[in-house]
Amino acid sequence: MSERLSFGERLRHGWNAFINPIENFRYDYGRASYISPTRVRLTAGNEQSIIAPVYNRIALDVAALDFKHVKLNDLDERFDMVVDDGLNECLSLVSNKDQISDSFIQDIVLSMFDEGVVAIVPTDTDINPKQSEGFDIKSMRVGKIIQWYPDHVKVRLYNDRKGEKEEITLPKSSVAIATNPFYIVMNEPNSVAKRLVRKLNILDVIDEQAGSGKLDMVIQLPGVVKTEARRKQAKDRLESIQDQLTNSKYGIAYVDSTEKITQLNRAVENNLMNQVTFLTSMLYSQLGMDESILKGTADPQTMANYYTNTVTPVASAIVKSMKCKFISKTARTRHHSIMYFRDPFKGMPVDKVAETFDKFTRNEVASSNEMRSVLGWRPSNDPRADELRNKNLNAQEGYEPIYTENNEEGGSGSGAGGIPDVGKMKLSELRNMLGK
Repeated sequence: MSERLSFGERLRHGWNAFINPIENFRYDYGRASYISPTRVRLTAGNEQSIIAPVYNRIALDVAALDFKHVKLNDLDERFDMVVDDGLNECLSLVSNKDQISDSFIQDIVLSMFDEGVVAIVPTDTDINPKQSEGFDIKSMRVGKIIQWYPDHVKVRLYNDRKGEKEEITLPKSSVAIATNPFYIVMNEPNSVAKRLVRKLNILDVIDEQAGSGKLDMVIQLPGVVKTEARRKQAKDRLESIQDQLTNSKYGIAYVDSTEKITQLNRAVENNLMNQVTFLTSMLYSQLGMDESILKGTADPQTMANYYTNTVTPVASAIVKSMKCKFISKTARTRHHSIMYFRDPFKGMPVDKVAETFDKFTRNEVASSNEMRSVLGWRPSNDPRADELRNKNLNAQEGYEPIYTENNEEGGSGSGAGGIPDVGKMKLSELRNMLGK
């Protein structure tokens, strides 16, 4: 983060990662493509029907979190306010001219899973990061690390000015490098995911053979096939059977009663299916999820474990990699940070939401207006609706409920009865209490 600059200073100091000038940029639309340049293409094997949905579900759930550039309070380093700058806009709204923030985060996660490590590159900043530690990011893109150097990395990155991907070398100090927290599970050569991919590839070959009409069998002909004449007879017999299968409507052929047929692929196929089932179960287990999450039938406890054991490590890896590179040391000493937030009430039935909110206000966890804000309701104008009060305790002291102009109950009583007065609380503090 940098200090506020004038328009002229921004023009003089503005920087783009692709430093080479583009000739006739005003008159050239650039390289055209029928496919989005930001579309993530998984490597061979990871696009398999079992692998891809698992990766994509985790990526979608991570992208559904709210990533923010925030300022923490000085007292206990808890969330205080959102910083209104370019970095926050990249994290919460638009990351570049091709991606909104959700698709950008999803791109990071899928690329991280596929490659093991990914580069998050600030492509436009207000100040050249090579010259100053403090800079404000205007756009970011996901890049693939091609080569490592002591202080630099070579990255393949989409250049939206040219309309094509190109390789550039950037200092590590200005590039966030996020490593897959499940690297051992997904990216090691003999990991569960890689072994599963290999088994699925073999099954695909078997399926293709079955679809092509191949029977994968050995035909034992009568007599000994050693002489050239016998080999020619065997070849002619094989061609006869193939012709029968080709010209048969139902793929049926006849053989002589003296000929013995041995099927080859059934035992292999059955064994492979058992191995695929076992490895799939292992993959779910090691990623902290199960099939019910993909189907949308998981119970609350399963979902809670999934967010704790799967989504959180991925989101934390992304946040920490960006925080140490995009937030300067000076800004960090001023309590700037990058955080992610999750709505704990998302998907909860209405009656459960009402019950939870009642418990929060009753036990002085949050004020009435904070609860209304979570629901998307307008706050009450009564100042007591912003106070942290226990209406049940104060009812004994003659307290009357607070009503808004629309006769909606908007507040609750003040703390008493020996319960500690924790003061007025904000929605941000509620989020901290909820572990967001």
